[in-house]
Amino acid sequence: MTIVIHHNPDCGTSRNTLAMIRASGIEPIVIDYLQTGWTRPQLQALFAAAGLTPRQALRVSKTPAEAMGLTDPAVDDEAILDAMIAEPVLVNRPIVASPKGVRLCRPSELVLDLLDNADFGTFTKEDGEIVGSTA
Repeated sequence: MTIVIHHNPDCGTSRNTLAMIRASGIEPIVIDYLQTGWTRPQLQALFAAAGLTPRQALRVSKTPAEAMGLTDPAVDDEAILDAMIAEPVLVNRPIVASPKGVRLCRPSELVLDLLDNADFGTFTKEDGEIVGSTA
């Protein structure tokens, strides 16, 4: 099973999601999108597969989204996509793709539905919260 995680190593939710994937016995393809950036087709495909609009995938917290005027309801999806390509941090994370689907994994335990072996016991997140199949 190939799993791809669009990862931000500075994000606790992203780190927890990556750790859960690894706890399931899979070493995913890790894409540090802050380094690689995004393309419009890539974002459009990920959002379509995850059932998200660009607005739903827009990260507002700890980003320049509000200062850029992107939280205004009048801003259309094309403008949000343009901003996400220019400023990769505007895309909420982590986005995980597996043969079982694509999902924005917030909270991180949403990744469990995308794993073949999600029954790896409990997992303790960085904040001490315990999750997993036997939590």
